[in-house]
Amino acid sequence: MATTTPTSSLLSQPSFTHPPLPRKLASVKALSESPELSSIPSIYTFPKQPNHEPVSNTKEPIPTIDFSLLTSSNLDEWSKIIRELGKAYRDWGFFMVTNNGVPERMMKAMIEVCREFFELTEEKNGECEGKHVLDPIRYETNFNPSLEKILYWRDYLKIFQHPSFHLPINPPSFRYVSEHATDVAW
Repeated sequence: MATTTPTSSLLSQPSFTHPPLPRKLASVKALSESPELSSIPSIYTFPKQPNHEPVSNTKEPIPTIDFSLLTSSNLDEWSKIIRELGKAYRDWGFFMVTNNGVPERMMKAMIEVCREFFELTEEKNGECEGKHVLDPIRYETNFNPSLEKILYWRDYLKIFQHPSFHLPINPPSFRYVSEHATDVAW
């Protein structure tokens, strides 16, 4: 397992006080695949807080909400699922949705094209690099690395779908799957 000591050549600024980054921040994928990486750069580690305890030691599964019950005309079913939804938000802050009307094949195809996107080269993904937080397509590691005190160990792709449909150019399969999402063939 990697330690959290700073690396000399890779973003080794201290966790809470780092100057503006002198160069473009590499994607987490590129950083993690770098032969120079021997530990997680300190800018990606959260300092331990004195009273930090796990929120939950529960072995309970993530709450599951049956979306079809939210549109039920049976008031008892509807009321029960609303209570479960409230409990999931209150106790967990998130939940898993089932019976949302999206076919399993479509979900798997979308996951696959997203995987293809993140497997592209840094240069290809850079075509989607956001300049502003409200850009309709944005591939980034963090929202504003020069201002954030701690960076998240993640890369993300944000695409607006409303009011206009925005998609990355690459991979071409991303556009195809997204544009055919409503096809009956799924």
